[in-house]
Amino acid sequence: MDREKNLPHLRVCEMTMMDATRRDAVALLLDGARRRVAFINADCVNIAARDEEYAQDIEGMDLLLPDGSGLALAAKMLGKRFTENLNGTDLFPVLCAEANRQGKSIYFLGGASGIAERAAEAAIRANPGLRIAGTAHGYLDDEAATVARINESGADIVFVAMGAPKQEAFIARHSDELQASLCMGVGGLFDFIAGEKPRAPAAIRGVGMEWAWRLMIEPKRLARRYLVGNPVFLARAARMAWRERSRSILHGVLKRIMDFMLASVALIVLSPFFVMAALAIMAESRGGAFFTQTRVGKNGKTFRMVKFRTMYPDAESRLAALRQSSDRDAICFKMADDPRVTRIGGFLRKTSLDEFPQLWNVIRGEMSLVGPRPALPSEVALYSQEERERLAGAPGITCLWQISGRADLKFDKQVDLDIAYLRSSSIWLDIAIIVLTPLAMISRRGAY
Repeated sequence: MDREKNLPHLRVCEMTMMDATRRDAVALLLDGARRRVAFINADCVNIAARDEEYAQDIEGMDLLLPDGSGLALAAKMLGKRFTENLNGTDLFPVLCAEANRQGKSIYFLGGASGIAERAAEAAIRANPGLRIAGTAHGYLDDEAATVARINESGADIVFVAMGAPKQEAFIARHSDELQASLCMGVGGLFDFIAGEKPRAPAAIRGVGMEWAWRLMIEPKRLARRYLVGNPVFLARAARMAWRERSRSILHGVLKRIMDFMLASVALIVLSPFFVMAALAIMAESRGGAFFTQTRVGKNGKTFRMVKFRTMYPDAESRLAALRQSSDRDAICFKMADDPRVTRIGGFLRKTSLDEFPQLWNVIRGEMSLVGPRPALPSEVALYSQEERERLAGAPGITCLWQISGRADLKFDKQVDLDIAYLRSSSIWLDIAIIVLTPLAMISRRGAY
């Protein structure tokens, strides 16, 4: 087995860590749900590479928060980025202020003798009225007794400052016993808060060089961690980025080959149907058999999508008057009994046969057989940042939500399924969706 496939740095490079602003992160952490949380930096990744138990402890956490310029650089190697560096020292004052506002109590556990108390006092000075449930140093003779004292204190939040991997091991061992809703490993945070160690000036932190400041302050203790550990971490990140990009390139090539071959064969086999459908469409209403429309493809690039015409020629001019009757709950317009749809058009829509001409878009490379359905530019203009992730891959004739209920699904559910597909896309998943698509067409569920 490839040992590195199970390491937290795989999660880092895949960007499945919590990606949010500090205030959004704090709102989630203090929403009352039970959460066990750890910060991950380059050193944590290196420790996990050689410590199986720590790797498992990290994987068992409810949330991982990205900490440090090393992780930001690893993400950049994959062409991605974290919204914000969620390191504990910057997150701490925001957490304390919100905890104070909500009346939540905090237990400080860790550090040398007296450090936790001084950190708690500093937190109170910054947030008068902040409830401190208790404090204790990190040299534990009896963990069971410590857990009991924390529970007796009624603490809502427990900060554990023992350093990695000890703090994560403590949280993991006592996760079920600790009654506090939020337990978080915070490393050397108490030393900074208590004034035991100076933190880098804001200008140095702003350019991602806090590690260099810490190395200058404690060269003997941190030389190996930064001078050796940082290059090792970056080598791991580079190898992971190369592996992921190579896999992505191979998948893209195989997907394109499959798309072109299947679409070409399908066009030839279905040519008699195309002729019959075209004649039926033109016999019922004036106008051409095909309808083209500008849609948004991969990475926001527009193209002209083709399909069988299913509406009367004046459909676009009548849209504004019908928008209030949309059956969709969000951006996209959809109407079960749309008066603009012709009789033959209704049949083609219910059976999804109106999409078949898009095989030509597939052959041209503008679409894929499987992928998120292409949206209108006017719809994309209203997308949130999360919804725009649908544009990361080529649009498809069919997709995950097309075989899971089609228009019966709410728009946000469709977005979730599209994003899930793009994040786990594979040739085998494409084949499975293609095989299941005819069953969805026959059922006609959500088709209108």
